[in-house]
Amino acid sequence: MKRRDVIKSLAILPVSGAVAGSLGAETFSPAQKAKRKSVYEPLGVKPMLNARGTVTVIGASKLLPEVREAMDAAINEYVQIDELMDGVGKRLGEIMGTESGCVTSGASAAITAGTAGCVTGGDPDKIWMIPNITGMKDEVVVPSYSRSAYDAGCKAVGVRMVQVANVEELKNALGPRTAMVYLLAGAGSNDGPLSLKIISEITKPMGIPILIDAAAEGPENPNPHVQQGADLVAYSGGKFMRGPQCAGLLVGRKDLIMAARMNTGPHHGFGRGFKVGREEIIGMLTAAEMWFKRDHVAERKLWTTRLETIAQKLKTIPGVNTSIRQPAGRSNPAPGLSVTWDKATIPYIGQDVEDLLWTGTPRISIGAAGSYFQPNQRTSVSVDASQMDNGDEKVVANRIYEILSKPQPVSRPSGPAAADLSGQWDVETKYYAATVSQTFMIQQTGNDLKGTYIGHIGSRDLVGTINGNHVIIRSTYGVDGARVHSFFNGKLVGDTLQGHLSVGEYGEGTWTAKRHVFKMS
Repeated sequence: MKRRDVIKSLAILPVSGAVAGSLGAETFSPAQKAKRKSVYEPLGVKPMLNARGTVTVIGASKLLPEVREAMDAAINEYVQIDELMDGVGKRLGEIMGTESGCVTSGASAAITAGTAGCVTGGDPDKIWMIPNITGMKDEVVVPSYSRSAYDAGCKAVGVRMVQVANVEELKNALGPRTAMVYLLAGAGSNDGPLSLKIISEITKPMGIPILIDAAAEGPENPNPHVQQGADLVAYSGGKFMRGPQCAGLLVGRKDLIMAARMNTGPHHGFGRGFKVGREEIIGMLTAAEMWFKRDHVAERKLWTTRLETIAQKLKTIPGVNTSIRQPAGRSNPAPGLSVTWDKATIPYIGQDVEDLLWTGTPRISIGAAGSYFQPNQRTSVSVDASQMDNGDEKVVANRIYEILSKPQPVSRPSGPAAADLSGQWDVETKYYAATVSQTFMIQQTGNDLKGTYIGHIGSRDLVGTINGNHVIIRSTYGVDGARVHSFFNGKLVGDTLQGHLSVGEYGEGTWTAKRHVFKMS
């Protein structure tokens, strides 16, 4: 099949359900849902109602019906992938107002491919050298406001991230080793002393490209980031665009798009694992086409109405307050419902409510439950209705109402500390296939602990409590874009601390700590 035929075939796909599909009309009634057999439950996996939003760990979003149909059609025929990418790239450029584009295996892969393209320029010799990029442009400059877990997509290529905080530092950082500048879309890139516009005015004369990570946004035409000076823009396909979950887009300059493509599958080398299939490519293009046909105003109105339904139910509970916040900016364009309560009336913290919803029937996901973050210690939770089906808002409202209107007594560790833990502790932590040595430096005041946790990546603050012999220690490492959350839960047995460790997205472990014995040689 010629690539123009592939593109032509997209134009005749049924789109009559475009607006309805975007508003959740392609949903099922509770009775219909009850009759459907879950593909997950036989595996011991409990499905959930998504009241949290487009979060990857819980599946993000549902495919648009038009995307499903396009993917089914794509599966039935074979094509040459590079020819398909050429045709799709041209079409993406047309609908997004850029020179070109390509489908990637997610927004993070788009960042990695874009970085590799800027480093190698598409030179096969250099492509095969990655991640040993000695002698190449091996630095990526990043404003401090853009450091996050997602710049790991750049670092995967082997580059060194050079962080800058102001224009003077930016100018000093740019040079012959600079492959590109990486920006995270948001308030910092839109306005401020190191906005995209200001940076591009400095980098353009030097020929240094800018890649902006707009994963949580939807595209616009004309592209606002390209208009302000970006050369490449990365988008997630599985969030609000409702494309394939493991797909994304990279749009912008054609020469850099082509260089980026050479660093992904089906081509061999470093990026072979970043391949996408013909069905994902066509599905992602269809999602992009549909984005510009959907009624986004009506979608937001529907999401807000669902939140109002939940708020109306909850505001009758004494001590409970609700407020709906509308999104500001382009990222995560969904409203949210904040539910707060008086702890004197309702003895829960946010974690309690989130866990009760997570472990209940039906399982409902909000906040950090089933996710990667430290437990919610606030007396509030947040609800997102953008990924709900029709009727889900009533289920969520009823379950939260049951929890907050009839709170149960909460048993928490209490009582005076069984010992003073102040001092240095030698920690042995067992992960899945490794045992590592770490250190606690603890200062105790009453029941409260604070101090320093020293691990392989570096030192970080810790806080915690000891009640009786029950010990909780929490710590987060967030330097240079890293995101490592550690939650130690254990007991003091004699002169030894031991217990369970949760490290968020990196799973679980066990730990033992003994007081450090100082020896003079």
